[in-house]
Amino acid sequence: MGGGGGGGHRITQQINQITYAPYIQQHHTAFLNEVATYKYKLIDKSPFSDFTKFDIENAFFGAGYTIANYSSLFPLFNEYILNIDLDVLYNSVVESTLNNQAIHDLIVAEGALLNDDIETNALPRMTTGSRDINSSLSSTFLIGRSQLEAARLKNLAKFSAELKYRLLPIANERWATILNWNKNVVATYAEYLKFYIGAHTDVSDFNYEMITKDTLWPFTILDHQRAALAALQGAKSSSKDVMGSSTNRGQKAMAGALSGAAMGAQIGMEIGTKSAGIWGAVIGAVVGGAAGYYS
Repeated sequence: MGGGGGGGHRITQQINQITYAPYIQQHHTAFLNEVATYKYKLIDKSPFSDFTKFDIENAFFGAGYTIANYSSLFPLFNEYILNIDLDVLYNSVVESTLNNQAIHDLIVAEGALLNDDIETNALPRMTTGSRDINSSLSSTFLIGRSQLEAARLKNLAKFSAELKYRLLPIANERWATILNWNKNVVATYAEYLKFYIGAHTDVSDFNYEMITKDTLWPFTILDHQRAALAALQGAKSSSKDVMGSSTNRGQKAMAGALSGAAMGAQIGMEIGTKSAGIWGAVIGAVVGGAAGYYS
C-alpha cells in the first residue's frame, strides 16, 4: 500500500434478494395473515389438555389395589410346585375318593339290601325247613343263622372292595389333574404377569405421549406456520402428525395382537376344549391389539 495520504479502501456489501411475481407475493402475504390468525386462535387450545391418564392398576386389579396386593411369581411356584409332597398328595386324594360320604352311603344301602333279602327270602326258607324237621330250637338252626350273617358280611365286604377298586383309576386321574392344575396355575399366572408388565409399559408410554403432545402443542402450531413461511421455496418434507406422537403404533398393534392371540390360545387349550382355544385366541388378539395400538 502506497505511502502518505489519508485515503483508504472502500468496502462495499452486496445483498442478493430473491423476489417473486407481485401476484404470488400478494397471495403469500394473504396466506400468511390467515395462518397467523389461526395460530393465535389455536395455539392456546390444545386438544390434549383435558386428557385423563389411563389407570392400568384399576383396570387390572380394581380400585385401591396394586400388583403388590397379589402373590409374587416365585412364592406361588414354591407353593404349588416345590412344596408339593407327591406321596402325601396321592394318599390324600385316594382317601378322599375311596372313603367319602357318598361311598359310605352306597355301602350302607347295599347292606340294607342284603339284610332285606335275608329277612325276606333266606331266613323264612331256613325257618320253614327247620320246622319241618323239628329243629327250630336246635343248635343247627342257630348255626344256619350265623352262616347267613357271615354270608351277608362277606357279600358286603366284596361289594365294598369291588366298588373301591373301580374307583382307584378315578383317584389316579384326580391326582394327575391336581398336579396339572398346579402347573397350569403357575404358568398362567406367569403369562398374566408378563401381560400386565407389557400393558403397564404400553399404557405408561401412551399417557406420556399424550402429555408430551399437550406440552408441544404450541410448537406444533408454530411448525405449521414455519411451513407456511417457507411455502415459496418449493415442496418441503413436513410431519402431518402432532409433535410427540408415536410413529410405529400400527406395528406395535400387530405385534400385540399376535402375542395376545398366542397367549389366549394357550390358556384356552389348557382348559381342555378346542372351542376354548379358538375363543381364547380371538379375545387375546383383541386385547393384545388394543394394548399395542395405544403404545
